[in-house]
Amino acid sequence: MWKARPKTFFYLMLGNWLYGTGEAILIKADIGQSAGTVLAQGIQNLTGDTIGWTSFYISIGVMFLWIPLKNKVGIGTVLNIIFVSVAIDVMIPFFPTPDSYPLSVLMVLIGILVIGLGSAFYIPSNLGPGPRDGLMTGLHYRTGIPIGRVRFAIEAIFLLGGWLLGGSVGLGTVLVTVLVGEVVAIFFGIVGRVGKPSPSR
Repeated sequence: MWKARPKTFFYLMLGNWLYGTGEAILIKADIGQSAGTVLAQGIQNLTGDTIGWTSFYISIGVMFLWIPLKNKVGIGTVLNIIFVSVAIDVMIPFFPTPDSYPLSVLMVLIGILVIGLGSAFYIPSNLGPGPRDGLMTGLHYRTGIPIGRVRFAIEAIFLLGGWLLGGSVGLGTVLVTVLVGEVVAIFFGIVGRVGKPSPSR
């Protein structure tokens, strides 16, 4: 999980940057975030750091939970933590603050599309999962609990914890939860047809 073709690295970095950009769009829409960003916003209220930095802290913390699960870290894991966090902070200033609720909803939908496209680029690289994905699969393999339930529990903990700390929960949160899986699936098909990233060997 530490060696790959240049094309695969390109797709990996592009995908992670797009994912962080999509999160930045959701943040500027300001009508509710994905579960991970809700927690990051909650922690941001305590630390005063940028949302990108708090996302970075959370990712590192989640990765430490891999230790008892004996998960393997790959270059994809490291680049996911760095690129997504940096992209959030870098890209937020490039997007306007919407002046109406319908525009906020439109921005959320655009953000979901960008996240879906980014996921379709970086996930097939097979160079190591992102922190939450690794935690999800690790718990699934170690406990035998269905992977859907494990993912739901992780997202629920992030969402509840972030909300209690003052993170933004709203229609945007609902839309991300409902739509992002289907959007990722659609873009997987599109990316696979136009030039699927070559997995590492």
